[in-house]
Amino acid sequence: MTIVEKIESEQLKHAAAPFEVGDTVRVHTRVIEGDKERIQIFVGIVIARKGSKINESFTVRRISFGEGVERNFPLHSPRIAKIDVERRGAVRRAKLHYLRKRKGKSATTVKEKAS
Repeated sequence: MTIVEKIESEQLKHAAAPFEVGDTVRVHTRVIEGDKERIQIFVGIVIARKGSKINESFTVRRISFGEGVERNFPLHSPRIAKIDVERRGAVRRAKLHYLRKRKGKSATTVKEKAS
């Protein structure tokens, strides 16, 4: 194992919640404002995952006040407190960029995975 791999393995989060593209997730992020720190929650559908190991990131999309909002999160960032999976989605694509063109309820819902 090289030095870079050793440092990267120390930075990885091993207790990350298992989620996939199409799942509705609740991402708890730490926000620092001045000398205070608080948790901000971003809820939406995971439309993409990319990268591997320490460089892995995912994109979450939601509709806020009629406008589509997307946010990219590095999976192993110390700013992410936790990730909760609200719903499992049954999708047949690796990237759900087609949701960007949709309006209304069809832009925010994905078929639920049978348990």
